[in-house]
Amino acid sequence: MRPGLGKGRRLAMHVAALVAIGLTLSGCIVESGRPEQSRSLGGATPCPVEPDASVTGTVRIGWQEIPNGDLIVKDTGLLNTCLPNVTTEWSKFASGGDVVQAFGADSLDIGLLGSAPAAKALSAPLNIDMKVIWIQDRIGAAESLVVRDPSITSVADLRGKRIGVPFASTGHYSLLTALDKVGIGSQTQVVNLSPDAIRGAFGGGQIDAAYIWEPTLSELTGDGGKVVTTSADVGQLGASTYDLEGARGDFLRDNPTFVKMWTTVQGWAANLINTDPTKAAEHIAGQLGVPVERIIDQIKGYDYFDAATQVGPEYLGGQVAGDIRRTAEFLLQEGEVQRVGPAQHYANGVYAVGTR
Repeated sequence: MRPGLGKGRRLAMHVAALVAIGLTLSGCIVESGRPEQSRSLGGATPCPVEPDASVTGTVRIGWQEIPNGDLIVKDTGLLNTCLPNVTTEWSKFASGGDVVQAFGADSLDIGLLGSAPAAKALSAPLNIDMKVIWIQDRIGAAESLVVRDPSITSVADLRGKRIGVPFASTGHYSLLTALDKVGIGSQTQVVNLSPDAIRGAFGGGQIDAAYIWEPTLSELTGDGGKVVTTSADVGQLGASTYDLEGARGDFLRDNPTFVKMWTTVQGWAANLINTDPTKAAEHIAGQLGVPVERIIDQIKGYDYFDAATQVGPEYLGGQVAGDIRRTAEFLLQEGEVQRVGPAQHYANGVYAVGTR
């Protein structure tokens, strides 16, 4: 049972296994996915700015199977091209919750996590020294609530049903918001499952629905599942969610030149998605091992922002910190955090690289 949910609101069944986290320097790194050089159809990619050979060292980066700029940067090997004397070690994670644990264990420098895990990391009792440094995407229809039974046509029809979702994820936040908006939050069983576990539980009938993201979402809908609401819909209710990139505070303070270059190549990747989605999809497909056409469809479910947009007041320059704090307030109600800090605390947890 989740802490703080002894009021009978949710039944928690934790079956997700933690991804093995690699330790550099004192141990070995666990690498997943394709090597960092390009395996897509696009071939080699030159650095979009002058390479910097003065930066040295090893950087540990956490990625997830979510179609965004992270996978483009990984596939093109741009960090190695732009910073030839830096070793980048990429580890695959199943969810943002696992990334938060890796930050807390000091086994990761930069990692992808949703706005809900970020809110949890920045709030008590964790209070992790972490800062959001980039918006990979604002989540829309690419993260949705999908059901097995075609007779279920709305969120309200899920009364008494079992719903799978990775806890402390953006999907979890969106799901609980959607359930509470129709007044059935205390009348459903919400089960904690990793994306991989959701695939089996959905197909095997152990759950009636799942709130999940791509590429698992497409697998469920391709297997007969039907979407009844999306994160775009929930965002209209005042609960926008994001996939964010976080960095440990000490790493950020000690490596500003690396972080600036990292932001530069991520900005290049975001521009590629918006200006040449087919080319971007080739790189993403090269990492996920799925058809390019499927990736082209998936990226339509997200909004991607270039660097100039990100530092503006609607995003890293202001509003995102407020969105994260509102998410923390919701997580407090759900027993996921113990205390929500003042607004300035969350503003301090966002680092707009282009303004520093």
